[in-house]
Order: sequence, then structure tokens, then C-alpha cells
Amino acid sequence: MTIRPLVLLPDPILRETSKPVERVDESLRKFADDMLETMYDAPGIGLAAIQVGEPLRMLVIDVSEKDEEPAPLVVINPEIVARSDARNVHEEGCLSIPDYYAEVERPAGVTVNFLDRDGKPQTIEADGLLATCLQHEIDHLNGVLFIDHLSKLKRDMVVRKFRKLAKDRPPARMVG
Repeated sequence: MTIRPLVLLPDPILRETSKPVERVDESLRKFADDMLETMYDAPGIGLAAIQVGEPLRMLVIDVSEKDEEPAPLVVINPEIVARSDARNVHEEGCLSIPDYYAEVERPAGVTVNFLDRDGKPQTIEADGLLATCLQHEIDHLNGVLFIDHLSKLKRDMVVRKFRKLAKDRPPARMVG
């Protein structure tokens, strides 16, 4: 497995709409394993393919507690088919917007249809942290960031900060 470099705000790829996965095969499963390795290393609880530079409708999640057995979930071509009327507020962060957290209100529960890592259709009914995480990562697949759920003032402040950080960061070097 390979830890992949994370795409950070303000990289414009984060605003792209990801394309559906056409075929679930061994190379896609290896990519899913790389995504999980990257997410655990970060550390995070969710990661969309676009966050490692691949505009594919795929994400990985693991909301298990530190003292629990890992419970990785590979979600391919997810589609939210139902949202609860009840709302929840969770503090969210994002591996592509490091060290910034804000409270975001979303539906408390969602039902999501998707393909698993073997290409088999699945449906998950999620609430709590899993529902929040699924919505956050599916937003990524649509070019939406969690800061888009904040006021324009807060969002603009975050974007300005990350643009400045990107200017101050040395250019990435290609190896090999």
C-alpha cells in the first residue's frame, strides 16, 4: 500500500465534479487500499478520491473509535437516496483543509446506495457521525467543501488563509 499526497485548499481540483467509476477491478481495490492507508496515516476518518488527485466517485471511511477494531468502508459511486428531516450539528474538519474545524449542520440521517469494493450493490442507513462523514465525503465528489456550509465571511477567511499558505509553501518536487 502507498500513502498518497493529499490535495490541499486552494487547489482547484477540489472543486471538480468526480466521474463515476466504470469498473471495479483489482487496480481500483489497490487504489482503495492506498486511500485507506493515506486516511489512517493523516489521521482522518474519511477520504474522497479527489483529495488524492483522482476525480473518481469513490471514498473511504472508518468512524471506529481508537480502542475498537478498524471498520473500513469502501464506497463506490455513492448516491444519497434519502435524508432525514432531523438535523445534527457536528464539528467537522478536512484533510484538505488541515487544522481548521467548524460546526456544520446537516441531516441527522441518510440512506446511501453504493457499490462495495467487490462491485456489489449495497445500501447503508446511517446516522450520527457516520451520516455526517458520508455527507462530507459525498460533497467532495461534487466539488463541495465543508466550508461551503459556513457563512460567506468565515469561508472567505479560510480560503484567504490557505491561499497565503500555498504561496509561502515551497513548490512540490517530482521524484523519480
